[in-house]
Amino acid sequence: MSHHMVYYEQGRFGGWPANHGMWSWGDEILVGFSRGFYKDLGPNIHHIDREKPEEHLLARSLDGGETWSIEEPSRKGQLIPKGAGDGLHGRELPGVLVPEAGEVQEPIDFTHPDFAMTLRMTSVHAGESRMHYSYDRGKNWRGPFLLPSFDTRGTAARTNYIVDGPSDCLLFLTAAKSNGKEGRPFCAFTEDGGRSWEFLSWIGEEPEGFSIMPSAVRLSDRALLAAVRRREKERRWIGAFLSEDNGKTWRPLEDPVEDAGEGNPPCLLSLQDGRVCLTYGVRAEPFRICAKISRDGGQTWGPELVLRDDGGCRDIGYVRSAQRRDGTIVTAYYFQDEATGPERYIAATLWHPDSR
Repeated sequence: MSHHMVYYEQGRFGGWPANHGMWSWGDEILVGFSRGFYKDLGPNIHHIDREKPEEHLLARSLDGGETWSIEEPSRKGQLIPKGAGDGLHGRELPGVLVPEAGEVQEPIDFTHPDFAMTLRMTSVHAGESRMHYSYDRGKNWRGPFLLPSFDTRGTAARTNYIVDGPSDCLLFLTAAKSNGKEGRPFCAFTEDGGRSWEFLSWIGEEPEGFSIMPSAVRLSDRALLAAVRRREKERRWIGAFLSEDNGKTWRPLEDPVEDAGEGNPPCLLSLQDGRVCLTYGVRAEPFRICAKISRDGGQTWGPELVLRDDGGCRDIGYVRSAQRRDGTIVTAYYFQDEATGPERYIAATLWHPDSR
């Protein structure tokens, strides 16, 4: 197991790979993240200066996660974020026009060998969501394209999707609850290459707290497994749901993670040998990045595997993972430790599921 620096800048905030997405083509791996300006806002809030711009950046590795280079799509007028309506993140880039979101006219080929898609939100509560896609491994992006509201009070999309065919794709999204607050997960689909999207199902009952940021994998032609970030009063955990009818209905399974500290989103990954890997951050001392393995499609989970536990504060996690051809898992996340200072940075841990 080894840890690698993906992105670090003094005075800057790097965060939230889970929101942007991770894609892999053999040893070529691409991960998205946010870059803002660091500002100490106290122990319980993200340390990003909300009065300064936030950008969406990409980090690319050509050697399976050992080394990384940073790309700035905004220099091409691409992946320009629309200002967050809830004030959680930074402002829009000054002097840079945010493109209007349109509709997909030419059907997307989801099975293109160099395809990537990213989904982003404008608010965690009741905003709009946009998507971009690429046919050249994220070097150039088409969009933004506006996603429908699906008859909800607003959506908060992060990147999670399952490709089922050239024109067929499932999206796993979060919508505002019926009271307009955050949030409830659901599944949507397209059968016409993204020209239209339709609501398929809610994943679980509407919670009193929230159930957000779904991550899903396909287990078989009919079965899907989804993990979600849960919160009810003082409890924060990761829940799981199983669908055996291609996402039309879902039933709860055993919770993979009973306590995630102050909460963190899950990332599910189907391994080459048929097992399922769950990676996640824990916002409780020791602040850490962890994994669990299931041999039975999420019915039960093995023990917690600690990938690292040297976090310097609660503001870490939001993982994304991919598996290389040699079986090594590359897990990317945002982090802070005493060695680098107060700034949040993007790191990647390379590990093998059979050596833990």
